[in-house]
Amino acid sequence: EYVKYSARVNAIYAKYTDMIEPFGIDESWLDVSASGKFFGSGEMIAESIRREVKESIGITVSVGVSFNKVFAKLGSDYKKPDAVTVISRDNFKSIVYPLPVSSLLFVGKKTELALRAMGIRTIGALAQTNRDILVGRLGKTGLMLHSYANGIDDSPVEAVREDAKSISNGFTFRHDLVSHEDARIGIEYLSEEIGVRLRNEGFKASTVSISVKDDLLRSVQRQRGQNPPTDIAREIAATAYSLLLDLWEDERPIRTITVAATNLVRGGAEQISLFEENAEISREKSKKRENAVDIIRQKYGSESIVNGAIIGSDIGIFKSKDKK
Repeated sequence: EYVKYSARVNAIYAKYTDMIEPFGIDESWLDVSASGKFFGSGEMIAESIRREVKESIGITVSVGVSFNKVFAKLGSDYKKPDAVTVISRDNFKSIVYPLPVSSLLFVGKKTELALRAMGIRTIGALAQTNRDILVGRLGKTGLMLHSYANGIDDSPVEAVREDAKSISNGFTFRHDLVSHEDARIGIEYLSEEIGVRLRNEGFKASTVSISVKDDLLRSVQRQRGQNPPTDIAREIAATAYSLLLDLWEDERPIRTITVAATNLVRGGAEQISLFEENAEISREKSKKRENAVDIIRQKYGSESIVNGAIIGSDIGIFKSKDKK
């Protein structure tokens, strides 16, 4: 149900702009800078979206309107539920600076503790701290957070584009990933949806690719052929994770991962070598297991079966009912 409502809300967003970047399952950034002549100012568009979602879908949204993505996100959290908050270049200090430093995007628990140990408890205090001190304690993350606190963020809204020859799934995580285990969990989650879509549309992937964006917003991409072509999420995830290990040499914190199935072919019979019989039996078991999960989720909802590792993680993927 959560996924269905997310799709319906995003369909409303698409009436106002095609520049939409999902941030988890229930948030998105919208670039409406080219929409003003049709729909009015950013605040007017936000109010229109808020009203339409409430009237046509029956749920509330809180919208942040600002001159960068970091403050737009902060504004969306500022008043809940059913509100629009405008954070401009003129008023951001009065709104943002009194807020706890944990309210700032990408300040996770460990970073918050490190900042509090330095006596930094508010975003305003972070903004006024000497950059060199922050870099000395937190490295480049300190420099990034200092810029964010001062309203400096030029990262663009990156719209998800897909063509008929690929199926992709990307996610910006609640906090930067620094462990192999968190990265693996994230890749398995992304690959699971790709597998479902491949099976629903009757395709198999001949190539798997992964794109990784680090904490400095630098992107790296790798791809590898998948032989035989597959619609099994476990195989897609294994290839994607192997690619990640190849490109994650300096193990910089990871902000976003996108997995893609490309060079799609229609599913059909495969010629199996006698020497690969055991492997094929294992593949068939995996496919039957994933098909069974598909059926259960279609009948009882997308959260009727959830990977235990996802439930136990804090990277922002799973939302239990008491957190919605």
